[in-house]
This record gives sequence, structure tokens and C-alpha cells, in this order.
Amino acid sequence: MLDAEGYVSEASGENIFIVRDRKIKTTPLTSILPGITRDSIITLARDKGYELVEERFTRDELYIADEAFFTGTAAELTPIREVDDRPIGAGRRGPVTEDIQNTFFDVIKGKNPKYKNWLAYV
Repeated sequence: MLDAEGYVSEASGENIFIVRDRKIKTTPLTSILPGITRDSIITLARDKGYELVEERFTRDELYIADEAFFTGTAAELTPIREVDDRPIGAGRRGPVTEDIQNTFFDVIKGKNPKYKNWLAYV
């Protein structure tokens, strides 16, 4: 979805991230709702040493991204294969997305003690 000025904002229930030259970009909180999963992914990406900026971006930037992914409670971290019938990057999950996704899944499964305080065991 686009914001009122035509910039990419989010999906129907997910936040969106793009990757270009291993630099990650996501929409700032100007036109989207904050999300716990979004914040978690931002923290994990920065902790892993990725440059991550919260900056508006155009649909053209999304089309030429090397990778893109959604985050959200239901989506967790889901790679985006294509947008508007245009493949994103190689048309499959890219290496940055895979790295962050694997780390995220380790965290939520309790396999990463660094983020143990994020979990509420039942």
C-alpha cells in the first residue's frame, strides 16, 4: 500500500522492508503503525551489523530491490518473491532475508540466549 504522497507504506497487515546492496530500508513511523515484530527485526538486523535506515521509499525502489520481506505478528518474517508481477531480486528469499529470518526463528524458539528476555514461557 502507498501513503497519501505515493510512497510505499505497508501491506494490509504487515510492515515492509527492502534490501539493496545489503543495506536494509523500512518505512518510518510517519504513515504506519508501530509493530513489535518490526521492532524486533530492526534490533536483530542492527545487532547483526546490517545498516538499517527508517526512510520513505518509492515503488520503483521496491521494484529494483535485491530482496524484500514482510514482518508482522502473523507473517513473522516472510520473504517477498514478486510485486506487481515483477520479481524482486532473484525471485526468491535472498541471503540477508535468510540470515535475519533464521536468527528471528532461533530467538522465538528460545535458541538464542541473548534475547531470552523477549520471551514469555508458558
